[in-house]
Amino acid sequence: MIPTVGLTGGIGSGKSAVADRLAASGAIVVDTDVISRELTAPGGGAIASLVAAFGPGVLASDGGLDRAAMRRRVFASPDERQRLEAVLHPMIREEAARRLGSAEGPYAVLVVPLLFESGAWAGRVGRVVVVDCPASLQVSRTAARSGLAEAEVRAIMAAQWPRWRRLQSADDVVWNGGSLADLEARVVALDRRIRGG
Repeated sequence: MIPTVGLTGGIGSGKSAVADRLAASGAIVVDTDVISRELTAPGGGAIASLVAAFGPGVLASDGGLDRAAMRRRVFASPDERQRLEAVLHPMIREEAARRLGSAEGPYAVLVVPLLFESGAWAGRVGRVVVVDCPASLQVSRTAARSGLAEAEVRAIMAAQWPRWRRLQSADDVVWNGGSLADLEARVVALDRRIRGG
C-alpha cells in the first residue's frame, strides 16, 4: 500500500482546495465527504440503513438523504448524531480502506474533516496535514458555499476540535488565509515535503 497522508481542517478551511491541488500533482485523493455523499445519494449504500434507523422522513423527494434536515436534527441532539455516525462511519471507513488499498501513485491523501475527533483514522495515516485559516473566513466561506446561517456554521465549528488543538496535533500546516497564488505555493512545498524532497 502506498504512503497515506491524512488531510483535515475545520469546516470552510479549504481542505478541498488543497486536496484538488495535491491531486493535480499526482497524489491519489480519497475524500470521506465524497464517499458520504455517494452513500447517501438516491440508491446509495447507506439509504436502507438510514431509513431503518431514522424512518422514511429522513429522505428527500429524490430518495436520497435530506442532508439539511439531518444536519439540523443531529446538531440538535447528540444522541441522534451518534446514531447517524454509527450507521455511516463504518461504511465510510470500509469504502475508504478499499480505495486506499487499490490506490497507485506516489502517495495517497485521505481527506477526513473529523480525523482527530473520530479517533478511528490514527493508524491509517503516516502524517497529518491541517489546513488552517481564521475562523471568520471559515464562517464566510461556508455560508457562501452552503447557504447556512452564521449561527449554523458556528454550531458546526463548535462540534469540531478547536483550532489550537488541531494545530498542536498536526505534522504539517497549510495556511489558507491568503490568495490562491499563495495557497498554490504552499501546496507545492507540501507536496515536495511529502515526497521527501
